[in-house]
Amino acid sequence: MLSEITLHDSAVPRVQEAALRRTAVEFEASFLAEMLSHSGFGAARTEQGGGAGEDAFASLLAREHAKVFAQKGGIGLADRIFESLVQSSEAVR
Repeated sequence: MLSEITLHDSAVPRVQEAALRRTAVEFEASFLAEMLSHSGFGAARTEQGGGAGEDAFASLLAREHAKVFAQKGGIGLADRIFESLVQSSEAVR
């Protein structure tokens, strides 16, 4: 797992740093949710016989799994996005 990025001497204030980190993790969660749904995770299983409602709740389950996965470190995408957002923020200043 990648080490935590700290920007104590950076031009980006800590409050903005936290917001950028949160945005990066949310983006990774969205990406992972799409990947999970396209891989068939959360797809309705006919043997359960849940009907149309099962489809709706299965996608919610996949989204929640993706959120937790991203919050626990995910695949490292949030770290790369965070670095890019920080660099963009510093370039604007």
